Amino acid sequence: MSETFRTIPPEKQWSPGDAHNGAHSQNPDSLGANEAGKALLVGVLGGVLAAAGYLVFQRLPEDQKSRLQSQAKQMLHERITEIRRNFNV
Repeated sequence: MSETFRTIPPEKQWSPGDAHNGAHSQNPDSLGANEAGKALLVGVLGGVLAAAGYLVFQRLPEDQKSRLQSQAKQMLHERITEIRRNFNV
């Protein structure tokens, strides 16, 4: 079975100014709640990932831990130097 598609007449097409009209529009309060929910989800996922990373790090042998710490310090030092150079601080 094939589907046929027809175009929407120009007078019925959606325009950004029509966002407050129609059954599918959302009120500003629900948009704010939606954004807050997304921010909360991102925060929770970030916390879970950080905890997982910490657990993996704790299980590493001491030589690998020290190597990772020195690499992180070196990368941070390079980044700070780059930022200072860009801002002439």
